[in-house]
Amino acid sequence: MSMSLETRVMESLKEAMKAKNEAGLRALRAIKAAIIIAKTEPGASENGITEDQEVKLIQKLIKQRKDSLDIYVKQDRPDLMKIEQEELDILATFLPAQLSEEEIRTKIKDIASQNSLSQPSDLGKLMGLAIKELGSSAEGKLISTIVKETLNP
Repeated sequence: MSMSLETRVMESLKEAMKAKNEAGLRALRAIKAAIIIAKTEPGASENGITEDQEVKLIQKLIKQRKDSLDIYVKQDRPDLMKIEQEELDILATFLPAQLSEEEIRTKIKDIASQNSLSQPSDLGKLMGLAIKELGSSAEGKLISTIVKETLNP
């Protein structure tokens, strides 16, 4: 059994405090807060959150940072861009290994051919299957883009 996200975050938090790593502290505290919220939500189990929920939680935090980063790029705020990028890099270390774009393309093509999905009308079905299979190892936005390209060559 691998260490829970919460345990890994707490250990990393101690290291970041010793090292006075500001970016690390910000990112790790954000994960810790999100875990606490997830554990207290209605329907949460006493055993904490599942590995799948952990991945979704990190992906959500990463998406928030990327959205902020996009805004700061448009506003030409390198100071704020740096903060978001530092947190993004730390958050990414808590995700399972991410597939390359090429690997995602191959897997989505395989899923499409195995399920005879080739029409633009199959978008929803292929998207669902792709997210189910690749969810923790690929970003939803990228999966969506590749699914659309696969069905609309």
